[in-house]
Amino acid sequence: MYFPSTMHPLLVNEGLGVWAPIDHQRIISLLTIGLGVLYHRERSISLEPLPETMLDEGKASQVPDISLRDNEAAQTPIIIEVCHTNGLKSDLHKVIQLIDDGFYGIIEGFIYDYRTKQWLRYKKGDAGVTVPSSFSDVLDLDLNSFL
Repeated sequence: MYFPSTMHPLLVNEGLGVWAPIDHQRIISLLTIGLGVLYHRERSISLEPLPETMLDEGKASQVPDISLRDNEAAQTPIIIEVCHTNGLKSDLHKVIQLIDDGFYGIIEGFIYDYRTKQWLRYKKGDAGVTVPSSFSDVLDLDLNSFL
């Protein structure tokens, strides 16, 4: 089975198939469900949570684990990556690069290490420096409350 190199690096195993551990998918599910209820049912947030969605539908693009999309502005102000300790450095690099490149309107990026249960946040303008936080200034919400 072939997967383009632009897919999420934790989900592709050298073109042989998808690597999606249960713990990884469980965290994505919990976050998507919690945020989805706020968006679809309660209408208390304006960003739609989308799992494993391309950032640019017009061409091959990066695929964050969760994108929070502003459909009216066609922007993605928040992305979330879920990893385990061994993949932290790669996901951190991905989040910083996507925000600093400025192509998709990303303001905040989060990385959650499900083994250590630790969050990191990177915001536009933070010059490569992350902080240990699960609180989204954009949503005015603690993402950890869904786990």
